[in-house]
Amino acid sequence: MNTPVGDVVEDGEPPRRLRRGVFIVPSLVTSAAFFSGFYAIIASINGDYYTAAWVIILAMFFDGIDGRIARATGATSQFGVEFDSLSDLIAFGAAPAILMYNWVLQPFGKVGWMAAFLFCLCGALRLARFNTMVETGPKDRFVGLPIPPAAGVLAATVLLTRGALDMERAPSLVILVTVYALALLMVSNIPYHNFKTLSMRSRRPFHILLGMILLIFVVAQFPHHLLFAMAVIYALSGPLEWLWRRAFKGSPQPAA
Repeated sequence: MNTPVGDVVEDGEPPRRLRRGVFIVPSLVTSAAFFSGFYAIIASINGDYYTAAWVIILAMFFDGIDGRIARATGATSQFGVEFDSLSDLIAFGAAPAILMYNWVLQPFGKVGWMAAFLFCLCGALRLARFNTMVETGPKDRFVGLPIPPAAGVLAATVLLTRGALDMERAPSLVILVTVYALALLMVSNIPYHNFKTLSMRSRRPFHILLGMILLIFVVAQFPHHLLFAMAVIYALSGPLEWLWRRAFKGSPQPAA
C-alpha cells in the first residue's frame, strides 16, 4: 500500500499524520544567539574586536536561557536540540576562532590559522559528543569543557585586554597556547560541573539570594575583570579537580 508522505503506519492501525511545526519562542531565542555569533564574525572581520567579544558574551546569555524557556513552557523538541547545536557552532566555535585569528593569530601563519581551525573543529566534536551522550551521560557533569565557556575565555580575554588594560593586543604566544589548550580541553574526558541542573524553583537559603545580588553588582561594576576571572576559573576547575583527585584519592573520577 502506498502511504502519503508524512503519514505513519503501524500494524493494525490507520495512518497518523505527523505533527509539523516549531516552538516559536525558544527558536527565536536560539536565533538571537545564532545572529549574535554571525555578527561577531562580521565585527571581527571589520577589525572591531571589542564589539565582537561583547556579542559573543551576549550569545552566551541567549544560549543560557533558550533551554530554560523551552523546559519551562514544555516546548522541548528534537528540532530545538539540533538548532541549538548549530547555533552554538557558529556563536562559540566559528566566531571566537575567527576573532582570535584576526586579532592576534594571523602573524603566526599556518600555525595561527591551524589553531583557529582546531578550536572550531574540537567545538564541533564536543557538540556532537554531547548530543550522543545527552541521554546516557552524567546529568551533573559535562564530559570535557563545554564550548560556550571555551568561547567565553577568549572573548573575556579581548574584553580585559582592550576594555580594562587598554592594550591593543594580548601577548600573541599566550593566546596561541590558550587556543590550543581550550581545543584539547573540549575533547578531553575531564569532567566539569553542570550548573544547568540547579533548580531555580526550589527554596534556597536567604544568603544565597544576597550572594547572587552581590555578584551581579560586582560584575556590573567591574565587568571586564570579573567576566575574565569567572571564565578562566571555570576552564581551570576541571583539570585542577581532576589532578586533585588523582593525587589524593588514587585515581581521577570517571567522566561517564
